[in-house]
Amino acid sequence: MIKPEFPANEAERLHALRSLQILDTSHEERFDRVTRMAKRMFGVEISLVSIVDEDRQWFKSTQGLDASETPREISFCGHAINQDGLFIIPNAIEDVRFSDNPLVTGAPNIRFYAGYPLKLRQGINLGTLCLIDSKPKHLNEEDKQLLNDLGAMIEQEIRSIQLATLDELTLISNRRGFLTLAEHSQKFCRRKKIRMSVILFDLNEFKPINDNFGHHEGDFALKQFAEVMRSVFRESDVIGRLGGDEFVVMLTDTSDEQIGIILDRFKTEMDAMNKAINKSYLIEYSAGVACFSNDKEQSLEEMVAEADAAMYEEKKSSVC
Repeated sequence: MIKPEFPANEAERLHALRSLQILDTSHEERFDRVTRMAKRMFGVEISLVSIVDEDRQWFKSTQGLDASETPREISFCGHAINQDGLFIIPNAIEDVRFSDNPLVTGAPNIRFYAGYPLKLRQGINLGTLCLIDSKPKHLNEEDKQLLNDLGAMIEQEIRSIQLATLDELTLISNRRGFLTLAEHSQKFCRRKKIRMSVILFDLNEFKPINDNFGHHEGDFALKQFAEVMRSVFRESDVIGRLGGDEFVVMLTDTSDEQIGIILDRFKTEMDAMNKAINKSYLIEYSAGVACFSNDKEQSLEEMVAEADAAMYEEKKSSVC
């Protein structure tokens, strides 16, 4: 058996997946409708919407299978997300990658597999719409187009979830998405008795960029800033755009010294980015930091407000 490789952008993929808050949610008719159609149209025993998590594949919708998840290392879908087109195995017992896979040698005795990689955006595959049968099968071109069409329907449903929690411009969490993810981090910190920190960023002289160079340049600046945030902060950190030119990050179990190092690295990366894009303006920012022990009872909104106040103090001192 050959275990599936991790995509090169696995950290980005997992961040996008976490932002959706789709894992371990209940079955929904809008997904079940498509898997029922797929099972019936292709005459297969099993049809799934499979989401590939860090170490498992979890099933958002299942037809013909009682399991809710399986280990990622034995999953067919773990292989499927590493390509853009359909991933089809006509007979798994004859395929060196899967012939001794426990899902082939034991229940559900997979022989035929066809998976459509579910794209959140280009290069970010979250899982698959897949067909499974215990008998070998082949798909003709019409069958393949039908599977592509059904997969696109699932992608539309996933994007409708994304719109509720993701900032469409920067593709990081919006305010709602950030607060949802940060609430989970807050509960974790209180349970593990570790401290939390919030950093609030505000772009300096952002309005003149819009006024002097156009809103398309303002949008470009916001996207570049979000990209640096994605590259600097850890996968465990929660980042988001609160709105306008305000961004936020929540860090867990991070000392003052570590925060200082992170902010120094962030400045270095921002300087490098400004040099690389070579615009007639600079993307500059102010940052405010607020730290909280695990026994503090502030709400997330209050924590963000405290970091916001610290940011404005820094902004005022830099002007004076």
